[in-house]
Amino acid sequence: MKYVVTIQHPAHVHFFKHAIRELEAEGHEVHVFARDKEVAVDLLDAYDIDHEVLLDGQGDGLLAGVGGMAASQVQYEYKLLKRAREIRPDVMTAIGGTAVAHVAALVGARSVVFTDTEHAPANKITFPVADEVWTPECFHDDAGSKQEEYAGYHELAYLHPNRFDPDPSVLEDLGVDPEKKLVVLRLVSWDASHDVGEAGFDDIGDVVERLEATGAQVIITSEAPLPDELEDRRATVEPHRIHDVLAYADLFVGEGATMAVESAVLGTPAVYVNTLRMGYTDEIEARYGLLYNCQGAYRHANALDTAVAILSGEEGDDWDARRERLLSEKGDTTETVLRALRQ
Repeated sequence: MKYVVTIQHPAHVHFFKHAIRELEAEGHEVHVFARDKEVAVDLLDAYDIDHEVLLDGQGDGLLAGVGGMAASQVQYEYKLLKRAREIRPDVMTAIGGTAVAHVAALVGARSVVFTDTEHAPANKITFPVADEVWTPECFHDDAGSKQEEYAGYHELAYLHPNRFDPDPSVLEDLGVDPEKKLVVLRLVSWDASHDVGEAGFDDIGDVVERLEATGAQVIITSEAPLPDELEDRRATVEPHRIHDVLAYADLFVGEGATMAVESAVLGTPAVYVNTLRMGYTDEIEARYGLLYNCQGAYRHANALDTAVAILSGEEGDDWDARRERLLSEKGDTTETVLRALRQ
């Protein structure tokens, strides 16, 4: 069979990488197309996944903002359609999947869309056209008759124990002080379509000061430029090694849901600071106690108070047991992906 996989974000590389390898090992033809957003292409290169870049970032010099996003989406879909007509795929798949759903309908392919983001504006123009919409069971919205639910999270496609074994050498490479607790701080750029109008921390300098006052070492991974005085705390490891860092960290604090959940499924407590709420972050907090949602006007102060409480031991120390409960109830999501694509 011929498959087309599209990549719009670095996390999509992780999500599909094992499925791509297994499909290729079975003799299928897999074509990977990407938007060059953040480190997505770097990750494809690091994992030696053959790919073609269709669009550089948000577009070829298009204006930023909502209008620019819409224009670049049209440009992206046109380029994907042109290539799909040449390939004539049987199945097209993506996370979010707006372009895949539209193009597949035009070339006679089956479209398989994966999503865990209820608030994504593009859902309204994707779900009606897609052949299948696969969501975690905790997805709050009803995607209609095409919806398929599964027990898992996107992050378990690559961080389930079947798929990932952390490498402790990353700590030495980062210069982590073994006498200090390690905190990973994640900052986002707020330029995604579903981020419009949302917010996270009020003052990054205050965040670092409060965390370091506990005696912890803070390393920062950021989509946006950092203030000069914080630049020396930026994580310097290759992008594909960030999960090793999360696995050995004592705490994650950040604005990005993906990395918060990555930390949680690895057994590292995560403080998620964002005005957005999603089904999977809510479930991981309520059912497993591995993630703390901090929303609302006081999210900054609440997040820091929670982070300090975790570092001091006030929130307990049974993180591994909480993770084991999660893993006993959630499966290897790559198996779900393969089941969906092989149908």
